[in-house]
Amino acid sequence: MSTNPPDLRPDLAPKAKLRDPARPGQPSIGMVSLGCPKALVDSERILTRLRAEGYGVSPDYAGADAVIVNTCGFLDSAKAESLDAIGEALSENGRVIVTGCLGAEPDYITGAHPKVLAVTGPHQYEQVLDAVHAAVPPSPDPFVDLLPASGVSLTPRHFSYLKISEGCNHKCKFCIIPDMRGRLQSRPAHAVMREAEKLVEAGVKELLVISQDTSAYGVDIKHAEDRGHRAHITDLARDLGTLGAWVRLHYVYPYPHVRKLIPLMADGLVLPYLDIPFQHAHPDVLKRMARPAAASKTLDEIAAWRDICPDITLRSTFIVGYPGETEAEFQTLLDWMDEAQLDRVGCFQYENVDGARSNALPDHVPADIKQERWDRFMGKAQAISEAKLAAKVGSVIDVIVDEIDEDAATCRTKADAPEIDGNLFIDEGFEGLSVGDILRVEVDEAGEYDLWGKLV
Repeated sequence: MSTNPPDLRPDLAPKAKLRDPARPGQPSIGMVSLGCPKALVDSERILTRLRAEGYGVSPDYAGADAVIVNTCGFLDSAKAESLDAIGEALSENGRVIVTGCLGAEPDYITGAHPKVLAVTGPHQYEQVLDAVHAAVPPSPDPFVDLLPASGVSLTPRHFSYLKISEGCNHKCKFCIIPDMRGRLQSRPAHAVMREAEKLVEAGVKELLVISQDTSAYGVDIKHAEDRGHRAHITDLARDLGTLGAWVRLHYVYPYPHVRKLIPLMADGLVLPYLDIPFQHAHPDVLKRMARPAAASKTLDEIAAWRDICPDITLRSTFIVGYPGETEAEFQTLLDWMDEAQLDRVGCFQYENVDGARSNALPDHVPADIKQERWDRFMGKAQAISEAKLAAKVGSVIDVIVDEIDEDAATCRTKADAPEIDGNLFIDEGFEGLSVGDILRVEVDEAGEYDLWGKLV
C-alpha cells in the first residue's frame, strides 16, 4: 500500500504489466514502455501484432530474444531517461530495437548507443515489425499461439486506454510533440466503438479516452458519420457511455463545445472528470506559449461546468518558470488557482527541449527561482486538495479496486485516474474483494491526496 506523492509526473502512464510467459522454444520479445498513456497504447498494438505472429512476450531481459524500448521525448529529462533505459536494455540483453517519440531523432539515439539494432519513430508499427523479423525470425505454432480477441494489454485487466486520435494541430512553443507525431489524425468513430465494445466484452470496467487533443476529435475528418457513429467528441462520449463501463476523458482543451459534455456527466453517461492542460493563467505567459490567453473566461467556463455538474472533478497541468515569467505573472497564477479550486494538479518546471521554439525566448528563469515557484505552487495545490478531500469525509461514493495486498485494498474514486491522481484505501474487511470490483464506500478519513473508507 502506498500513498500518492505530491510531485508525481503527470506525463507518465502506469507501469507496463507483462503476463503470459512464452511457451518452450517460442521466440520471445521484451518491451520497455516509457512515457505517456498514448505511448503505452502503441506498445500494446506492437505486442498484439507480434503475438499474432507467434512471438511470446517476456517479462524480463533474460527471457527475451530481443527487447523493444518505446521511448519518450516530451522533455529533455524524459529523453535522458529514455537513453538510460536503452543503455540498460543493451547491457542486460544486448539486442535492442528503439521506437517511440525519441525515435524521431535517430542520430541522437545512435550517437549515444551505436549498437542498437534499429530505430523507428512514433506509431511506425510496420517498421518495428520489420526490425523484429530481421532480429528474431518468427516461428509460430498455430495449435498453441492463440491471441485473445482483445489483444495484448499492458494495463491491469479492469481498465484500458482508448486512443481516439493521433497528432496535434496546436503550435505551443514549448512542445515538439506535433513535430514528432504529426498533425491531428482522428480514428473513425465506428472503429473506436468496435474497440471499446471488445474491451468491455473482455472484462474492462473503465475506459480512459486519450489523444493529444481529445476535444478536437473528428475535426480533421469533418466529423464524418459512418455506420451510425459520428466522429465528434460529444457524440463519441455519448456512445461510449452506453457500454456500461466507466468512461474517463483525458487531455481535453477547453473549447466552447466542451460545455456540451458536462450534461453527459451529470446524467452518469461519462465520469464527471475533465483533464484539461491549462498550463498557466497569466495572458502574457499564455501568449508567449502560443496558447489561448483567456484565463478569465476559463474561470467562467469552470463555473458553468460546476453549475451543470456540481460533482465534476477538474485535473490540470501547469508549467512554472516559463521564459520571461515574472514574479507578478506567477502570482497571477497562484491567485487564479485560489479562484479555480482545481481538484487535481500536476506541475512541471520549464525545461528547454531540443527543437522547441521556446528555447529562443529571452529572460529564461534561473533554476533556483523555478524550484522556489514550483514549491509554492504545489503547496497551494496541496492545500486545495486537502480541503476538498476533507469535505468528502462522511460521504458514500463509488470506487473501483485496483490492487489488493496484505494491508489494504487500493481503490480509486470517480475523481481519480490511474497513477496520476489519488487513491482510496480500504484497510478493514477487504479480504473478500477482487481487483476490478466496483463498490460503495463510506469515506471516514482524508489526507492531502488520498482517502480512506469502509464498505457499506
